[in-house]
Amino acid sequence: MFEASRKSTNLTSWSDSQEELHETQPVSPPARGNCVKKNKKQRKKASISVPQLCNDEAISAHRAQSHKEKITCEDEPIVRGIFKIGKKSHDVVLTATRLTWTRIQPETPTGGSMLKAQGDFVDMKDVFAVKVKRRRSAGQQGGGTLLGLVLFICRRKGAKLKDHVVHLNNLSEDHCEVWFKQLKDILNGFQSRPKSLKVFVNPVCHRKEAHKIYLDQVCPLFKLADIQTDVTITEGRGHALSILLQCSLGDYDGVVCVGGDGSVAEVAHGLLLRAQMDAGRDTDSIFMPVQAALPLGVIPAGSTDVVACSAHGVRHPVTAAMHIIMGYRRSVPMCSISSVGSVGVRLLRFSFSAMFGFGGHTQALADTHRWIPPSQRQDFALIKTLANLKPEDCEFSFITCSGGASGQSEAEEEIHLEECGEETLWQTRRGLYLNISIMSIPCLCSVAPRGLAPFTRLNNNSMALIATANTSRSEFIKHLKRYNSTSHQFNSPFVETHVVRALRLRPCSPRSRAGHASQHEGGESRRGSMTREGTHPWNLDGELLEVSGEVLIRVHPQILTLFGADLEESEEPLITCSCI
Repeated sequence: MFEASRKSTNLTSWSDSQEELHETQPVSPPARGNCVKKNKKQRKKASISVPQLCNDEAISAHRAQSHKEKITCEDEPIVRGIFKIGKKSHDVVLTATRLTWTRIQPETPTGGSMLKAQGDFVDMKDVFAVKVKRRRSAGQQGGGTLLGLVLFICRRKGAKLKDHVVHLNNLSEDHCEVWFKQLKDILNGFQSRPKSLKVFVNPVCHRKEAHKIYLDQVCPLFKLADIQTDVTITEGRGHALSILLQCSLGDYDGVVCVGGDGSVAEVAHGLLLRAQMDAGRDTDSIFMPVQAALPLGVIPAGSTDVVACSAHGVRHPVTAAMHIIMGYRRSVPMCSISSVGSVGVRLLRFSFSAMFGFGGHTQALADTHRWIPPSQRQDFALIKTLANLKPEDCEFSFITCSGGASGQSEAEEEIHLEECGEETLWQTRRGLYLNISIMSIPCLCSVAPRGLAPFTRLNNNSMALIATANTSRSEFIKHLKRYNSTSHQFNSPFVETHVVRALRLRPCSPRSRAGHASQHEGGESRRGSMTREGTHPWNLDGELLEVSGEVLIRVHPQILTLFGADLEESEEPLITCSCI
């Protein structure tokens, strides 16, 4: 659709070198006025011909006519002019939904065109920015020779979204001013697109590239789209959470997190916890949570980025940024993790996924070796935990979902029935288990192209329960390797899967993380805060949480809105984990 030499641009240089024209009120083009007058005449004529007592056929015909008039009005030209696109002059027409350009052909002596006119178009819903293009000398901050306008367009290439440009060259100030205003009016009419964002950047996640990714790939796009940003560089765990619980969320249209799954989970938890506080919900009980007030954008900058891959279908910062800019949104479920004790139920965390057993001990071991670089820490912890693989004696109960989908009220009702004594809703298992996983999203990533829970989707409002019973180390490693395949991940006799609404898990053998680590390493990890006795490690979205006693996990449908698309699976190349 565009010239090969004009398909991409250096976004930073564009944002630094462009200057928008001052918007003055141009003379209204006659085309739009004619459309209004035409519609008034048609409505007047229709009102005369329709009887006062309208039957169903007359009402249907009237509605069809109104719909036709609306479509006709959207196709009416708003403004029309001549621009050079490339080296050729084009007749350019702007409507409310589309920008169309047709090459102007020279005429023959008889008045006909020598060649068939070549035209192209772009839908306005794919345009995210318009800028004025000027030529400036070195060091010049303002002014400059007008060259024309530049349209920035969001286009899909495979699973990724990328920015492309169309140059509309015209040297007339008045001409470009009218076009600029009309284009800006159309872009400002897309209400779902954010105008102001609160951005959290975790500078230490994975390879410490998050800040650079934001500055180089995301910030220039936000600047082009005229999105105001309030950026916070987090200083440690809980920093983003504390800000979200105190700041004025009404000043923003969304929240963006640049980091890994742990950072994203903290921001999502903060948004939901703030919503419960504002709604007066008592989190020290089995409560029905309210939806988060703002949508969450996820820019991948971690080691696995399962939330970003599940939301965007690919691990690509520009695609994630374009989903935010274009205002694409998906409502997704999340889990509430609560402790159950003698004093009642207490909310611990909102989370996308939770792992008990192997996943929890691996994360606990990784946390005790934070001096190891992040790119090597997880491999080390995985190998060490596999070398000392031991099952957990536990009992868990769950409520299944019929048909794999449910509404929030139905799930809450069943939990309420259980509290009233309806134990028949719960199915119970007891025994030795190597790992128990709960996931409310597919958890796509490069090492699991179909997801850690391939039978879970963003919109089915349920959780995937995967219980891996005790087996040999070799069989368990085979099970882990099958995640790298696209089929038969759970085709093992010791793996049990269910689609559930709620889960209760109670460890039956007392064990502390320090005791487990001391068995692995001769007690060398018994130091500092790693000596909490009577607790069991849980892996919540890649972050460690120590819990003593029974845990209740419930799914809450459509409780959080993510900027993203509903894509089935990642198209990244498969990666074989070096440690297994």
